[in-house]
Amino acid sequence: MSGLIKSSIARKVVMALSGLFLVIFLVLHVTINLASVISPDFFNEASHFMGYNPIVQFSMQPILIAGVIIHFIMGFVLEIQNKRARGINYVKFKGSANASWVSRNMIYSGLVILAFLGLHFYDFWIHEMNYKYVAALPEDSTRYYAETVEKFEPMWRTVLYVVSFVLLALHLWHGFASSLQSMGVNNKYTPGIKKFTKLFAVVVPLAFVFIAIYHHLNPITH
Repeated sequence: MSGLIKSSIARKVVMALSGLFLVIFLVLHVTINLASVISPDFFNEASHFMGYNPIVQFSMQPILIAGVIIHFIMGFVLEIQNKRARGINYVKFKGSANASWVSRNMIYSGLVILAFLGLHFYDFWIHEMNYKYVAALPEDSTRYYAETVEKFEPMWRTVLYVVSFVLLALHLWHGFASSLQSMGVNNKYTPGIKKFTKLFAVVVPLAFVFIAIYHHLNPITH
């Protein structure tokens, strides 16, 4: 039993660490993407740097992909573990009496976000790999803004992105604070930290929503 508890705690810590790593990535991602609204030239420069810098491409990018995979695998493992625990203690488990709707449905919001990441990788990462390594086209540091705006021209894609970001907000609403708790963050600053995580869960996805809608409403005229 002791080994089972330790194993469960270890999984939660891995889940928390990978989640916190992805939160850092979100901050970087939303910062660069906001530049596409404020300064297309700076957005092109930043995107070109990220796209061709060897440290980013061959160190940070693989770590990011590994972080995404680990986070979702641990999410599925912990969900299965929790369901088994509920089966054993069914009488004690009372749904919303024990947990919020968001926390009880993290796996579903996570699945939708995972599907969204698949679309996002297809839209940008695979396109980038094809441009650089398959088609082997020459470097063009001015192409990123136009390529990004073009992705948001179809209404269906913009709506899909917006819905995904709303679900991301719900996922972060519980997940960010839960990750810190799993890491043992519990002191006099905890109430303030929880308020910050809630604010983050709203502001960052809302910024992504704004970017998507802005580019949909402001297409590039040819």
